[in-house]
Amino acid sequence: MPEILADKTVFTLLEVSRSIQKTIAERYKSLYWIKAEMNKLNHYTHSGHCYPELLEKTDGKVVAEMRSILWKMDYQRINRQFMEVLGEPLREGITMLFQAGISYDPLYGFSLKIVDIDPTFVLGELEKEKRESIRKLKAEGLYDANRSLPFPMVPKRLAIISVETSKGLSDFFKIIHGNPWGYTFSTTLFPALLQGDKSIPSIIKQLEVIAERMEHFDAVAIIRGGGGDVGLTSYNNYLLAKAIAIFPIPVLTGIGHSTNETVSEMVAYKNAITPSELADFLLQKFHNFAIPVDQATEKIIRAARKTFEDEHIKLANLISSITWNSKTVLLQEKTKMEQARNQLAQLSRRTIKDEQSALLQMERMLALLNPIHVLKRGFSIVRSNGKAVHKLDQAQVGDRLDIQLEDGKLITEVLSKQEQDGK
Repeated sequence: MPEILADKTVFTLLEVSRSIQKTIAERYKSLYWIKAEMNKLNHYTHSGHCYPELLEKTDGKVVAEMRSILWKMDYQRINRQFMEVLGEPLREGITMLFQAGISYDPLYGFSLKIVDIDPTFVLGELEKEKRESIRKLKAEGLYDANRSLPFPMVPKRLAIISVETSKGLSDFFKIIHGNPWGYTFSTTLFPALLQGDKSIPSIIKQLEVIAERMEHFDAVAIIRGGGGDVGLTSYNNYLLAKAIAIFPIPVLTGIGHSTNETVSEMVAYKNAITPSELADFLLQKFHNFAIPVDQATEKIIRAARKTFEDEHIKLANLISSITWNSKTVLLQEKTKMEQARNQLAQLSRRTIKDEQSALLQMERMLALLNPIHVLKRGFSIVRSNGKAVHKLDQAQVGDRLDIQLEDGKLITEVLSKQEQDGK
């Protein structure tokens, strides 16, 4: 009962809580179907109970939030239903339609007691999100962006987003690194979460890291080992699909399922059902390059051999032709040399004869100029000190003179000098 303090009616907290509890119990006697997003499952393995955090968003903003209880037996039953319908257990990060009772406890507060969850509704919500992501990407002109990129002729350098322990990744590596043709791949692993809501920022973050080193890679491969459709709901997320669509180099996906293609796979350059199929796709690219190269190599070898054979025949013919031509040329040149030698001998004899005649003529002329012939005609040569005297000033009175005659010489002395005009 309330107390009266200073003319005020005062209730205890417990009294208020029990009043609320009674009112809610009387007002909400039935079970209700409620739609909400399960933000966190909060499963405690030691007790087997779950305490899901439920919320509702409008335009990305949380407008309502409430805690709930899912007892162990109900959780196990619902989980089996999810495995049968969806192929995966109940998990957080999904919008679900669940049946719950509304209750209030003075100690633990307001909560929803979940007794059932409709797994088929979850599938419908996933499909709705998928259609909305596709609509937005097409409206922005991004849906075909990655598929429109040129693909490397030989995709050797691969950036791989996956979990290191993934069986799908192991199968992928086994095929590409163990291929019997000896094709060599360079792979760099960028670890990321690949399932649940946390996979969205994890994959986007690794795409950003790869984009900073884009020049080192030919393509990006997102590889996951498999799973049901609920496990793939994150790949329908608009932000993740957009990050793949606008990525500057081709993005390849092999996330391990055969039905219900996700939006991320739709916008990727290439979607393979399994990591093994993705590995086969890359090997085929090498085949597409290597086979024409091998064929061209064989063609070049055959052409080279044919050319060598043709040139060998031509060379043999040329050698034979040169042998006969050289003999003919040598014979012709020998004949020319004989003719030239005969002509040179004749020319030499004629030249020598002409030069001999010229020498005789010159000898006659020199003989005529010999001083002895001048002396025979009555002339003489006067010398003073060995030098010829032909002027008066070259000799003085008293000088000794030698007079050369035809048959000897006279030695005289100058007694006097007389010029031609009598002086």
